[in-house]
Amino acid sequence: MYRFLLACMLLPLWSSAQFRDDFDVDSQNDYILMTGDGDPTMALTARNGHGIISIDATRDRHNVWWTILKRDVSDLLDLPKLEDPANELLVEARVKISAAPRRVNFMVVTNRTTDFHEHLREFDIADTSEWHTISFLTRDLDVRADDTLYVQFCATDFGPDTYEVQLDYFRADIVKAADASPEQGEPLMYHPEVPDLATFDRVLPVAQNAVIAPDYPEVNFSNWTAREGEADVPVLSVGRGQYALLRWELDDFRGEAADGAGILELTTQAVASGGNYREAYGDQLGEEFPKVRIIEVMGGDPDWQQDSVTYDDFLLPDGSEPLNQQMIFDVAVTAGRGSVTHVTLSRPVMQRLLDGTTTGLIIKPLGLINASFYANDGDQGPKLYFNLRQTAGR
Repeated sequence: MYRFLLACMLLPLWSSAQFRDDFDVDSQNDYILMTGDGDPTMALTARNGHGIISIDATRDRHNVWWTILKRDVSDLLDLPKLEDPANELLVEARVKISAAPRRVNFMVVTNRTTDFHEHLREFDIADTSEWHTISFLTRDLDVRADDTLYVQFCATDFGPDTYEVQLDYFRADIVKAADASPEQGEPLMYHPEVPDLATFDRVLPVAQNAVIAPDYPEVNFSNWTAREGEADVPVLSVGRGQYALLRWELDDFRGEAADGAGILELTTQAVASGGNYREAYGDQLGEEFPKVRIIEVMGGDPDWQQDSVTYDDFLLPDGSEPLNQQMIFDVAVTAGRGSVTHVTLSRPVMQRLLDGTTTGLIIKPLGLINASFYANDGDQGPKLYFNLRQTAGR
């Protein structure tokens, strides 16, 4: 009864002809289940009025996998309406996940789509205990009356474990963009362009940085350097079995609100990479290598010091790494000494850094790469660019 009343209340916001799946019955045969870029498996079942996406990524090697729940809604919507530029598609779901924080995403595509990122939006789900309503309104969606239109719900890169994503409902409809309800759940652009750094009010050099190595867990590498001319220059080297650990002094910003995404800046000292990944893995998976992976540190000692920290110090008491297993970003390193690599930190990630929920960042290799970045011994060390939201009284 509750669902019926809720649906009736929403009718003015959605047209009467819509796609909606409440998962009251098993609807797996109505979807295309897709996996790729690794070895995950997925299944869709109905349980207690919820759609349950079960994902097993325990056999995956690289954690660049994706799973897609894809639904053809062409016969359920009045597609000719989308030829009117005043109309757009509104996609919505109510979601609960088994590991957090994690990003999920919506994609809207047709049989003619070539830019698969144009109508892709990510949502950062902060917890495992609550249901989260997320929605996305397309912009300039190109659909013709005779197209095949798909809406997709995707879970990607969660980590090397088993996961469950629950959907209370999944819906899509054509709406007048000017009259559409506000989007819910903060849709995030996928791989947004890096803005002009002059637009950021705050620039914070890294406070502590270190190289740590799982194969040498008791060793501190604060004297890790590279030779430049007659000088030994402190660097942060990232490669197989070698990670760069970063943290900032952000205590003064506790209680502040991030205004948009932040930017991590890394300055290259040297980089060596190669490998025929595309030939070995195919273009789609091969394009993921070689890169470096930026990951949130969530736990462990928040006050480690670069002159003493070791890999053992970094670990939790149970021997696990205190990481969000879903990376923030995989990025190709800009080659050439003194070149910079910029990495977008979404607003939710930036907020977790300000709050202290995320205590720092770690940089790991993805593929075979040897990348060295300047450390905090000079003005070319890692930097964090961000803005704070202006609040009353400030």
